[in-house]
Amino acid sequence: MMNYVLACLTMLRNGTDNMTIKARGRAIPTAVDVSQILTRRFANDISVKKVLIDTEQVKSVEIGEISNVSSIVIILESNWGTSEFERPANE
Repeated sequence: MMNYVLACLTMLRNGTDNMTIKARGRAIPTAVDVSQILTRRFANDISVKKVLIDTEQVKSVEIGEISNVSSIVIILESNWGTSEFERPANE
């Protein structure tokens, strides 16, 4: 999970103002944990802008049945320009 957090922090430090974390099924708790670690532990200047929850119908390849799979989209927003911490200049 910390690999996802590190990847997100790297993207934000390189100039991305918004980031989208998407997950389906059993990966949803990991996506929520990553967003919470980013906003509460590592970067206080990142906030959750929007959360979208949906259910998708997926057809099983093996048995051909349609099953419902939950999905989540978490949109994070960087507020680095509004705090006393400024984004490092790209070299």
